[in-house]
Amino acid sequence: MNHKIYQMDFKKVYDLLVKKAMQKGRSKKEVDELIEWLTGYDEEMLKVCSAQSLTYAEFFQQAPAFNPYSKNIKGKICGVRIEDIEDEIMWKIRCLDKLVDELAKGKSVNTIIQKYQEEV
Repeated sequence: MNHKIYQMDFKKVYDLLVKKAMQKGRSKKEVDELIEWLTGYDEEMLKVCSAQSLTYAEFFQQAPAFNPYSKNIKGKICGVRIEDIEDEIMWKIRCLDKLVDELAKGKSVNTIIQKYQEEV
């Protein structure tokens, strides 16, 4: 399935995620930590991805090591249950949305990560 978000520029979506978090008093560094935990990208790789012409789908397709604990990310995002999403790329996108949502709602990065690492 091909969604409009797949073709969006990674940098544009990344900036929107950071903006969402910062509007709630969170930092770019915290968003980066969640992205790094989820995808396996490191700080330098994220900078390279932001500088390249990379689609959002390509960003997830090229993720170095998608976190095995990501399977524990559940709940609703954009009115859809994450665990019901069958399209792998959309599932990964919604997992990141969920993490940033929790950050924006006031949870710390450590609390978010620990929550999903414990739900095995």
